[in-house]
Amino acid sequence: MDKHISRPVALAIAAALAIPCTVPVAAETAPSSDDETIVEEVFVLGKRRAYQGNIDPLENPTADQLIDEELLREAGAISLDDALDLSASVARQNNFGGLWNSFSVRGFSGDINLPSGFLVNGFNAGRGFAGPRDIVGIETVEVLKGPRSALFGRGEPGGTVNLVTKRPQFEKGGDVRATFGRWDQMRFEGDFQTVAGSNDEIGIRFVGFYEDAESFRDTVETEKRGLYPSITWDIADATSITYELEYTEQEIPFDRGVVYADAFGFSPRDTFVGEPGDGPIETEVVGHQLELQHNFSNNWSLLAGLGYRDTSFEGDASEPNFGGRQTYFLDGRNVSRFFRERDFESDYFVARAEVAGEFEVGSVRHRLLIGADYDRFENSLFILRYRPGSAGTDVSLLDPEEFLLLDVFNPVYGQYARPVPGPNTDREEDLDGFGIYIQDQIDLTDQLQIRLGLRWDDFEQDLTNLLASPAATTSSSDDRISPQFGVVYRVNDGVSLYASYGEGFRQQTGSDFQGNQFDPNITESAEIGLKLDLAQFSEGISGSLTVALFDVEQSNILVNDDRDFVTGFFSIDAGEAESQGIEIDADVAFENGFNVWFSYAFTDAEYTTSNPDADGFGVIEKGDPLINSPEHQLSLQISQRFEVGGMPAQVGAGVQYTDERAGFVTSDFELPDYTIARFFGQIEPTDRLTLRFDLDNAFDETFYTNSFADVWVGPGTPRRWRLTAAYSF
Repeated sequence: MDKHISRPVALAIAAALAIPCTVPVAAETAPSSDDETIVEEVFVLGKRRAYQGNIDPLENPTADQLIDEELLREAGAISLDDALDLSASVARQNNFGGLWNSFSVRGFSGDINLPSGFLVNGFNAGRGFAGPRDIVGIETVEVLKGPRSALFGRGEPGGTVNLVTKRPQFEKGGDVRATFGRWDQMRFEGDFQTVAGSNDEIGIRFVGFYEDAESFRDTVETEKRGLYPSITWDIADATSITYELEYTEQEIPFDRGVVYADAFGFSPRDTFVGEPGDGPIETEVVGHQLELQHNFSNNWSLLAGLGYRDTSFEGDASEPNFGGRQTYFLDGRNVSRFFRERDFESDYFVARAEVAGEFEVGSVRHRLLIGADYDRFENSLFILRYRPGSAGTDVSLLDPEEFLLLDVFNPVYGQYARPVPGPNTDREEDLDGFGIYIQDQIDLTDQLQIRLGLRWDDFEQDLTNLLASPAATTSSSDDRISPQFGVVYRVNDGVSLYASYGEGFRQQTGSDFQGNQFDPNITESAEIGLKLDLAQFSEGISGSLTVALFDVEQSNILVNDDRDFVTGFFSIDAGEAESQGIEIDADVAFENGFNVWFSYAFTDAEYTTSNPDADGFGVIEKGDPLINSPEHQLSLQISQRFEVGGMPAQVGAGVQYTDERAGFVTSDFELPDYTIARFFGQIEPTDRLTLRFDLDNAFDETFYTNSFADVWVGPGTPRRWRLTAAYSF
């Protein structure tokens, strides 16, 4: 085993295994009948998840959202972006030409040069180059708002997204689905379960998909496939082990979207401004997760796990130029481009162990989480680039081949010889982190609870610039303590008030142009909120309502530094920012089959310091908004179940509103606001067959979902229909 891995892993597992030996005798006290119901559901039937104790939603001092499989189906969600659109607290960020997931929570995103970090069953899994995440194997999407470093360690500044996968349920059966849609979309999904062993103690599940689809973007076609098998072995009544494999392969053209100029507006949304002859970007991920759960008693359990994820990203792309090199700014017709070859790889190893349980000291109840984890992220970036010089003021004087000019109203692809790129980036980076954490939720009275949490992290970074002569490696290390504090007051069985404070940090990748590494990105967050359990107010209704006020402060924010050095691209510290707002989230189900999902967020996110050198394009002024952060965002989804001729049926509709938002750091460029609507209907002619029709962007709104700059803007999809047939067995 790697010497960097063996010591932290051994410490993590040893620390967790030692804890049960020192717990108070009260931990073994037989619980009341009410406690038995709760403990059995969480620790036995539900298969406990990492970083989560035996905490009721009304007792949790955070405004989390759980988007379950039923809601994902009703919303017609296929990708992670589709799922996160259901949360008004989440906004889309630059998705790197459609090649990864990038999002902000409460106005804040992470590293603009890497995918947004997310968790899969509590394992760090989002930082590699696996392509956009399909949700075919996902059971629940959890939007965990606010920094969570006191538990998870480093993470995204505004919140954490955790994906809960579909694991064996010790059942036999499954379903297959076939979808056909506009632009020759063909998609097939399968989900199969069975059991094995003399006492059916082994559960097996296979989930997979294949999709081939063209696009409203001319010449853009994608092909994707994924397989997600898992197996759970109940070794004994108190012990189980689960293994999961993640394999996804995707071929996606690198599509920077459309170009905007003040004098001419946006280029046509159906014109691909890349070069089809460059071929697709090929991404691949192979991931493994192994988890062991052991219940020491009705009150105490151990959860330990290992995760490994290998990703690759390889291909070529022609992309629109910036600033003085962009000819579209001059004539509103011809887009000038540059060319890059990319070869990215990443390896992610995670080990963790955690003990959860509860005990009483006198009349005070404690619910405790204690654990340790280690992760190692190895990141390799290799880029070759060809880029022309300044465009001047007259497009007619330019050599079309030098500038790779493309007429966006009459594109002719393949008319130029392939450029010969030169060195741009050749970098290897290793990030190591080891942490120990503790969280205690204390019942001071029947109504008043407090939560105390603390985490210590030690991390190291090695960055090697292979383009330097000779190759240069810089190293840094740091340690950090992240606290959290929360208080919950349960007014009654259906109402609680809460307040919380937490700190977070994120290791920064890359370096400045002098080779200096960056201090961690630091976040401080406070919020107060109200939670309602709607089932307590009426017999014919169930669900929840949460209202939260939040304030988040962030420092050491990085943006791109556009200095044209041959030794690679760099970042620069842009200063500090603050985000304040209010969120209202409701998930309501009525006995008559009517369901409502409502999510609204007002988010005022802006820089609180000025920086004259940031981004290489201009000046960040105090009060400038954060990129791609709308002030107002809303998502509404409704559905109704009923019968037609004795056959179960359902209809529904959804609306999403996104306010205008900054589209380019240090620029006045803004993306316009938009409102899009969708409808669906389905019917079950037999017990096993379901037919469904989806109509997305029903009124054919022209809209733009994200931007990195005025030359890289992501257009939204026009009106689209899909027909799906599902057969269960």
